Amino acid sequence: MRLDPRSIPNPRTLKERFGALKTLRPFLAMVWRTSPALTAALLVLRLVRALLPVLALYIGKLIIDDVVRLVQLPDRPTTFEDWQRSGHLAGLGTLLLAEFALAVLSDILGRIVALLDSLLSERVTNSSSVRLMEHAATLDLEDFEDAEFQDQLERARRQSSGRLTLLGQLFSQAQDIVTVASFAAGLLVYAPWLIVLLAAALVPAFLGEAHFNAATYTLDFGRTPERRELDYVRQTAASVETAKEVKIFGLNAFLIDHYRRLAAAFYDANRDLAQRRAVWGGLFTALGTVGYYAAYAYIAWRTLAGEFTVGDLTFLAGSFLRLRTLLEGLLMGFSSTAGQALYLNDLFSFFEMKPGILSLVDPLPFPSPIREGFVFEDVGFAYPGADRWAVRHLSFTLKAGEVVALVGENGAGKTTLMKLLTRLYDPDEGRILLDGHDLRDYDLDALRGSMGVIFQDFVRYNFTAGDNIAVGRIDARDDRARIVRAAAASQADEVIARLPDGYDQQIGKRFKNGVELSGGEWQKVAIARAYMREAEVLILDEPTAALDARAEFEVFERFKELSRGKTGVLISHRFSTVRMADRIFVLADGKVAASGTHEELVAQPGLYAELFELQAAGYR
Repeated sequence: MRLDPRSIPNPRTLKERFGALKTLRPFLAMVWRTSPALTAALLVLRLVRALLPVLALYIGKLIIDDVVRLVQLPDRPTTFEDWQRSGHLAGLGTLLLAEFALAVLSDILGRIVALLDSLLSERVTNSSSVRLMEHAATLDLEDFEDAEFQDQLERARRQSSGRLTLLGQLFSQAQDIVTVASFAAGLLVYAPWLIVLLAAALVPAFLGEAHFNAATYTLDFGRTPERRELDYVRQTAASVETAKEVKIFGLNAFLIDHYRRLAAAFYDANRDLAQRRAVWGGLFTALGTVGYYAAYAYIAWRTLAGEFTVGDLTFLAGSFLRLRTLLEGLLMGFSSTAGQALYLNDLFSFFEMKPGILSLVDPLPFPSPIREGFVFEDVGFAYPGADRWAVRHLSFTLKAGEVVALVGENGAGKTTLMKLLTRLYDPDEGRILLDGHDLRDYDLDALRGSMGVIFQDFVRYNFTAGDNIAVGRIDARDDRARIVRAAAASQADEVIARLPDGYDQQIGKRFKNGVELSGGEWQKVAIARAYMREAEVLILDEPTAALDARAEFEVFERFKELSRGKTGVLISHRFSTVRMADRIFVLADGKVAASGTHEELVAQPGLYAELFELQAAGYR
């Protein structure tokens, strides 16, 4: 595979490219909100620094003119002592001291500005990263399960930590604008047309740089999926989660070769763009050099003609050189800023995304306790982009205070039903009622906060054992007694008792001193999260797949006991488990095919009896 930057369409006109500068306004507002004091201090110090170069250059002109005047004195002294006694050096000494003081001040201010730049940039990075995480937390599960959203999230994540240089660049440009204005004012007094010559020499380089910055952005934007794949392959080839299979299956060579091919494609694309940028950049720089020396020759000729003094020559030549360097840097920087603004657009467009699942303006409080229960009325739902319904015409009642089990083959809709019950998704058809009100009428945070859910693909957090349980109700993280009760309820207390540091032991092998748990031990810790929640509704989605038969039986005995007075839902393929439920719903093709107790369902022909017989045969 080869990525050619010219094969990626670039729809952005010059107007659209610089139109992206509108993102600088919210960026600067974000910077100001992060630290008004640091921002204001930087602006003041940079303003002072902006005026120092022209002041130093002008003092240099005065020094040269004074030296030339002293050299031309008809009766000038011959020794240093004579010069001192004559008083001719007083003015020159003052000018030299002033220039020295400016140099020291410039160095000191440079150090302070660099320090404040670093501190402010770090705070802005942290602030934008936190804001990104906070905003991502408001978005829907549907978004996270979409590949295009993952690309957008990846671009936003890179910009939240990748625009460190932009802040310093913006402040530097503001400083340079003031310096350029001061130098330009000096040139306008002597030779106004030099400004026109300078601009004509630099504009082509500016436009070229703008073009290549936009091309770089287009290339980066277009290859975000490949970049994520590159990161995935790198992580897969060397991580604790995949190390066993990679070694057993001998995948190292395959993964390394795959990474090399992807990396080579990136290198080819970057090289092609960099080569073209270098060629055109060299030509444009040469044009600027020609303009500078033409102006230098003009100034020298005016000096020979007696129109300028030697000090004027030095001041004008230095001003033109500094002005050329500053303008070149300013125009290139402005072009670079416009390019970086394109990237900032990725960040702020992410912030503009809105969730579809929200609370009403004046939502109902979640009922405590639940009086009637949940009612699914002809519910239908299809995942975005799917060509079939996950569930449809789904109707049943989940009574308050009862424990029900959901069984069915893979893809029958069991986990989807749980996602609908917790409002990770909303139905496309029908509705779900809770105590007679649509689930969407209740406060979303209160709804989810009243449900203790453990999905089959639970997260193995590389935190301490106590924090791994506390995530079930993170605002009670400091309540050790509650954590211990939850651990005892799921039998995780036996696992934690064997850890060197107990509840304070880091688990997982990602970090130093971490202790890895077996699959069954992890599941007990994960189940404890549901009990930590002390919720109105307990939902366990295939939570015991890694447990042996005895441990699973004990877990569900406790589940039955601890869910008394609460509404419980469990999903399991093991019939020894589901038979404990008050009622069992058999799902097939996204519908409830049958319901009843274990004995009732086994006694009648159908999917449940068939699956039970297949499983029972395996134990004979």
